[in-house]
Amino acid sequence: MSFSKLFCKNEPGGGKRERRKEARPGELLDAALDLFVEKGFAATRVEEVAARAGVSKGTLFLYFPSKEELFKAVVRENISGRFKEWGEEFQTFEGTGADMVTYCMNAWWDRVGATRASGITKLMMSEATNFPELASFYQQEVIKPGQSLIRRILQRGIDRNEFRPLDLDYAVYSLIAPMMFLILAKHSGGVCARDDIVLDPKKYIASQLGVILQGISATAAPAPATAPSPHLPT
Repeated sequence: MSFSKLFCKNEPGGGKRERRKEARPGELLDAALDLFVEKGFAATRVEEVAARAGVSKGTLFLYFPSKEELFKAVVRENISGRFKEWGEEFQTFEGTGADMVTYCMNAWWDRVGATRASGITKLMMSEATNFPELASFYQQEVIKPGQSLIRRILQRGIDRNEFRPLDLDYAVYSLIAPMMFLILAKHSGGVCARDDIVLDPKKYIASQLGVILQGISATAAPAPATAPSPHLPT
């Protein structure tokens, strides 16, 4: 259950003060997400988060005992807490493997990539080495469940003879890499793409899907097992 649902129940007899208190965890998470994405984890101070949410630092610590725990709650609220929902969608999906891959990439962009939460991935890429405990947390809560879901999507296509046999340990990155590029393009101030065109995320995803699905289709010619090594001048 998300923090917003946990602390925002409507109880009989609750007045304005009670409602304000119940709203604080969700407001703190929103403020923390904004500041973490704007400034990074190291540069964000809990006093700033509390001030942006309109509460005292002491109030913040009532709900989150440290900045690290606040960050973890932000990740769970915006990304990792949604894997149960996404897993249930996988179970009930009725389309082909290509349909599922298409839905997966577009839904991820709509629900995460196009939102403020996409900045969490950029933050982790830039600061993970300085905060190994948070990096380990992110591995367990986001990376491993995310890759597991993608493996299940690809395995479903293989089992249905829609995709050719794949090395799933590596094939998962065929879907992840294009989305990572979109995140970098969104949060890098334009240095990841040409400055004379506007990168349309949906057109980009459609283009990548064409390359991916043609490559993993059961009717496509198999790719060479090992690419030839280029001759490098000495």
